[in-house]
Amino acid sequence: MRPHPGVALPWASALHRAGPVLRTAAVSLAAAQVAPALTALPGLRSWCLPGLNGGVGSGRVALTFDDGPDPESTPWFLAVLAEHSVRATFFVLGSMLERSPDLGRRIVAAGHEVGVHGWEHRNLLLRGPVATWRELSRTRDLVTAVTGRRPLFFRPPYGVLTGAALLAARRLDLRPVLWTCWGRDWTRTATGDSVHDTVRAGLGSGGTILLHDSDCTAAPGAWRSSLAALPRLLAHCRRQGWAVGPLGEQRALDR
Repeated sequence: MRPHPGVALPWASALHRAGPVLRTAAVSLAAAQVAPALTALPGLRSWCLPGLNGGVGSGRVALTFDDGPDPESTPWFLAVLAEHSVRATFFVLGSMLERSPDLGRRIVAAGHEVGVHGWEHRNLLLRGPVATWRELSRTRDLVTAVTGRRPLFFRPPYGVLTGAALLAARRLDLRPVLWTCWGRDWTRTATGDSVHDTVRAGLGSGGTILLHDSDCTAAPGAWRSSLAALPRLLAHCRRQGWAVGPLGEQRALDR
């Protein structure tokens, strides 16, 4: 039925009025999803949400690794950590842990902590709420099943948090954690010296170090630069009098 000229149908009027409301709602939802990603900027994060840096206390440093477990490289890191009697937090990818569950169990047996990094190394800005929830819960459940321990921490790939990721982490009882300093150890040009110098430049008492124990999302062999830098970084922390350990232990000592 066509309306008489000059007479508006009720549904047309309602749709016209709802247009701006729907547009506003869509913008608000997009902002809620994207705004947390700004915490990937270290300066902004330290200013407004310093807890995302790791939040360990004075005189301590949290040591963390991303992207494993990788049978080619992770055992080398475990050997260096054992040699120096240091424990760390390994943020694992579910897809990597699924392929190497024995290595995941070995990490925990050595006294290290395992956190959630996601199922695959995807930017969560490109993932909706349902997909984000599934990815985090699937990884958390696998970590728990393989290691016998429920993970406490979550670090998003690329350090990019989203509204959906924060909501999923809260429902899964995972604490989001980023870092204070990293070694830029994923690049093709990284060396032991460059990783050591880059980490030291941003490291202080109470800091959280991010390194990578796998090159599954990096330049081939990039993990070797982190491995070469690790003993020197641990020696630097000892000289400063900083106790190095996993996130959970360092945070527990503050209570």
